[in-house]
Amino acid sequence: MIVWTVANQKGGVGKTTTTVTLGSLLALKGKRVLLVDTDPHASLSYYFGVDSEEMSSSLYDVFLAHQNLTADSVLDSLCPTKFDSLFILPATMALATLDRSMGNQGGMGLIIKKALALVEHEFDYAIMDCPPVLGVLMVNALAACQRILIPVQTEFLALKGLDRMMHTLEIMKKSQPREYTYTIIPTMYDKRTNAALEAYKKLRETYGNLVWNGVIPVDTRFRDASQAQSPLPVFQPRSRGVYAYNSLLNFLLSQEMSE
Repeated sequence: MIVWTVANQKGGVGKTTTTVTLGSLLALKGKRVLLVDTDPHASLSYYFGVDSEEMSSSLYDVFLAHQNLTADSVLDSLCPTKFDSLFILPATMALATLDRSMGNQGGMGLIIKKALALVEHEFDYAIMDCPPVLGVLMVNALAACQRILIPVQTEFLALKGLDRMMHTLEIMKKSQPREYTYTIIPTMYDKRTNAALEAYKKLRETYGNLVWNGVIPVDTRFRDASQAQSPLPVFQPRSRGVYAYNSLLNFLLSQEMSE
């Protein structure tokens, strides 16, 4: 199973949109995909009409049972979506208490990695949506993946958020004996504005080949698809947003094959 984590310490940059769209594109290609919602606000879960507060089990229960996890207990926490081959491990507001209640326990940073390992033969891909806060949830999501996807809105405040995210990755490198592979994804790009053009130029100058050479454009159909609780590749498959994410996915798949 290939695991990608979508992370940035700034909110509103397109993390959930990226998770939903890439996941649905993979599912449409016949891959079995697990989406993991690690954000207590549960935007990813609600996107698919999953109210985790009404579910019998969620990601929070995986953390509670981390010492006795089995493949069956992880699978029992998953929810199918109305789309074939696309499943979700939902979030709940209780996740917001983990740093206070369990953050100091040993091994807390590897629980999601352990859970995914138990079900790795059930799925081809897992994609995790992160909260914009460095804590036990983001640490878990970063530790469990092979590649980090960092959506960055093409405006200057978002570039400052990216600086914080890159600093976080440097801290993580010191505590874990591994190299992180990551791809920076310019999002919400509006070629009509000088601000977007300048921000994109700065992004390329600062991070070079770490930046995907395409952009995700502003597309109001993302909002329409969200309201319809349907991924954009299903809701409006010929939209420019889908075209852009298809290009991104092809790039990521080519990277996986070359590594």
